[in-house]
Amino acid sequence: MGDLVIGDDGRARPLWASQDELLRSYYDTEWGMPVRDERGLFERLSLEAFQSGLSWVTILRKRENFREAFANFDPDAVAAFGEADRERLLADAGIVRNRRKIDATITNARATVALRDHGGLAEFIWAFQPSQTPAPRTASEVPTQSPESVALSKALKQAGFAHVGPTTMFALMEAVGIVDTHLVGSWRRGSSGIWS
Repeated sequence: MGDLVIGDDGRARPLWASQDELLRSYYDTEWGMPVRDERGLFERLSLEAFQSGLSWVTILRKRENFREAFANFDPDAVAAFGEADRERLLADAGIVRNRRKIDATITNARATVALRDHGGLAEFIWAFQPSQTPAPRTASEVPTQSPESVALSKALKQAGFAHVGPTTMFALMEAVGIVDTHLVGSWRRGSSGIWS
């Protein structure tokens, strides 16, 4: 099975999703499933930015803390955050306390609100769905970016977003089902209903 591990339930998963129950649950129920609502996409965009340079399990373990700290990722509420909120967030040990990433989340909330006059965040991001998805057989074949993630990064930056590099945007595209990078042979391959 190469880079796939057969779990005690008989299902094949990549190594990263087989070693920790939280990652396994995330892989089995959420990762790669379509997210098409503004709040859901703003949350994923924010968490992917916070994950940059860290392990995803670190972010998952703090996810409920992030939701509480960032008003359940309500873009209107976060867009209204001021200096007192920044200081509160920097003092919150329950989240990743990185000023650049905190500032980017507030900036991105404001940019999300502004996008409503131009179709909204979901329409904007999903417009970068490619005509075909990768079909990796091994972890080493999973891309870290694509022409579409490079274009999405550039377009988001032009729309006022921050901390949205091509690699982070490819991770977002994987997480929300825009591409399917489940390994061929994984029980989740093709489960999004978008890619067969």
